[in-house]
Amino acid sequence: MSSSVAGTVSPTRQAMRRLRRDRSARVGLVVVVLLIVIAAAAPLLVRLAGQDATTYHIDLLDPARGNAPRGPVGGASGTHWFGVEPLTGRDLFAIVVLGLRTSLFIAVVVTLITTVVGTLAGISAAYFGGWYDAVLSRLLDFLFGFPQLVFMIALGIVVPAGFPRWLLLILVLSFFGWAGLARLIRNQARSLVAREFVEAARSVGSSGWMVITRELLPNLLGPVLVIATLAIPGYIGAEAALSFLGVGVPPPTPSLGRSISDSIAWVYTGADPWFLLFPGAMLFFAVLGFTLLGDGVRDAFDVRLRRTN
Repeated sequence: MSSSVAGTVSPTRQAMRRLRRDRSARVGLVVVVLLIVIAAAAPLLVRLAGQDATTYHIDLLDPARGNAPRGPVGGASGTHWFGVEPLTGRDLFAIVVLGLRTSLFIAVVVTLITTVVGTLAGISAAYFGGWYDAVLSRLLDFLFGFPQLVFMIALGIVVPAGFPRWLLLILVLSFFGWAGLARLIRNQARSLVAREFVEAARSVGSSGWMVITRELLPNLLGPVLVIATLAIPGYIGAEAALSFLGVGVPPPTPSLGRSISDSIAWVYTGADPWFLLFPGAMLFFAVLGFTLLGDGVRDAFDVRLRRTN
């Protein structure tokens, strides 16, 4: 079993020290924490604003402009902080914060599923090898070569409308998402399987599960954390893209991607360019925060990739 030499600092602790010194990572962490707080408190924030995401305010729309919001900045006021949605008059602040909640929930759940499945699949393939490794390798090749986007769009069309779309998104993104991590972990774990501490664990009768969880997994924690952190902004973008294409979370459930999709026509015609600002900014900061944090985690665990600043 691997052990640290007395008086030395473990690689994980060294990585955490480098992470704390990374200014970009600190900025990313602040943004991520702020977004998580907003998403978690979204229903409370909406109630504090005195609005909801389902009530139509037709009186706030201007029929002469194609039912665009009345007034400047998309109808923003002390009552409707971000203005209202064209055509419906729904409160845009409620749509944006609840849409962030939807996007973060789907992204975090998918990341947890793909991280657990991909990590265990990759380590077990490297440890057991043989036919199991061969079958898993062929499955990974199939998933990488499969037209994922076309399949997701087609599945979103053929699945009955009564099936929860948020659950469908989680299932589909998870089904395809674990393959990349599994291949990476498998390749790194193969170099550890022949190491002395693994052989020592085997020699004392440790089961395969014990070797995987107590010997191999701790030594692969860095790559797993890096991939998981960087995966979240990818899944946020994927959920938004599918909603943008019309196969994501359906109305009236708020979604940042669908709001951005609906805003394109209003921006193009100039009737309500403000409709894009708030959903787009929220999606931008969500992706930016997790990307900065993920880059910091990557640089902290891989000294060769550390930025010099």
